[in-house]
Amino acid sequence: MQISPELSALNALSPLDGRYAGRCQSLRGFLSEAAFMAHRVEVEIAWLIGLSQAGLPEVKPFSEAALDRLNRIVAEFSEADAGRIKAIERTTNHDVKAVEYWLKEQVKDDAELSVAAEFIHFACTSEDINNTSHALMLGRSRQDVLLPALNGLLAQLKSLALEHANQPMLSRTHGQPATPTTLGKEFANVTHRLQACIDEIAAVVPLAKLNGATGNYSAHLSAYPDLDWEAFSADVLARLGLKQNTHTIQIEPHDWMARLFDAIARTNTVLLDLNRDVWGYISLGYFKQKLKEGEVGSSTMPHKVNPIDFENSEGNLGLANALLRHLSEKLPVSRWQRDLTDSTVLRNVGVAFGYCMVSYDACARGLGKLEVNSAAIDADLDACWEVLAEPVQTVMRRYGLPEPYEQLKALTRGKGITQEALQTFIAGLDLPEAERSRLLALTPRTYLGQAIELARRA
Repeated sequence: MQISPELSALNALSPLDGRYAGRCQSLRGFLSEAAFMAHRVEVEIAWLIGLSQAGLPEVKPFSEAALDRLNRIVAEFSEADAGRIKAIERTTNHDVKAVEYWLKEQVKDDAELSVAAEFIHFACTSEDINNTSHALMLGRSRQDVLLPALNGLLAQLKSLALEHANQPMLSRTHGQPATPTTLGKEFANVTHRLQACIDEIAAVVPLAKLNGATGNYSAHLSAYPDLDWEAFSADVLARLGLKQNTHTIQIEPHDWMARLFDAIARTNTVLLDLNRDVWGYISLGYFKQKLKEGEVGSSTMPHKVNPIDFENSEGNLGLANALLRHLSEKLPVSRWQRDLTDSTVLRNVGVAFGYCMVSYDACARGLGKLEVNSAAIDADLDACWEVLAEPVQTVMRRYGLPEPYEQLKALTRGKGITQEALQTFIAGLDLPEAERSRLLALTPRTYLGQAIELARRA
């Protein structure tokens, strides 16, 4: 065996960088190591610009040309720049210090900026830069990647709910025939759940801190005791679009991250439930799947069209949630004022989000292949007249007929019933003529309650 040690799509240890790499491309600009470096650079420069505008005698306000130079360093940050920072890190063995040294390299030939070089990373601890970067990375990847993917799924499900609002369908509770619904209503149920989950993800507010080694602005005040550092830090964070966490240890406690990861995991659980239900309906024949020329369903059984998209989605949702739940449980826990376990764990956020994206993509592709088999759905309903035992015994209760539940139980439980037998039973009931006629007109396909209206509400 001769497998190259050089990374490629075929020898990557993670399928996110191999088989599924194309489905995760949108995350690389937010959650890769190069993206982490880029965000650190953005935070360091925002801090430096803020210092230049704070009225400190040693840091004069930057000219427009200097500000333009600093903003271009952020805007034009490249993978080659990330490579240079990585090279510096091989000497420093410290990733944030490597960013600081790289920034000093960038301004050393600028007469105005080089004078202020020692105010790069001024009074900051590494975690000030890292936690603020993570807040930006998570907020942006949520907004630009995760939520659009989920909203795309939501739109598909709403469309299916409306398209099939009128298609009657036999329900199954405990796997047994139950009160009919419509196919659209079942999709509407998922849209209702998914919308609530999306709202929860969007509602989480990213927090950050720029308050020093143990959260008390000690170094800051030792140099400039008259500056309101808490207000200053809040202003720098606000310019980055972030809210300040006023009370922290060395790390921002990550409670907001836990809320975000829990919200995403709950969303994934809703989608996992959807995958399993659709898989089951495919196995019942309620759905056919659109065929693609050249695809093979089984290496030995030529007839098969497997529900692989829903299986793929389910499997990757499980991987995503395993990571998301570990992140939400681990990150808020730190030994005293700081340990490093959060740092190494946070490097896997991109992996968790990557598995989310693989699963969302697979689910969307699966939904796009579905074709409703109305004949199979209708046949199941037409063979299940026992589901009308419920409305018959309920009307009997209204009019005070004796032992309605028990009579219908004896008639139907465990043995089914034909249309003729049920209608014969109804015809013999001592009910007002209008009620008897209404029950006799009822069929499994029309016993739908508000299902159609609820489906259309999607």
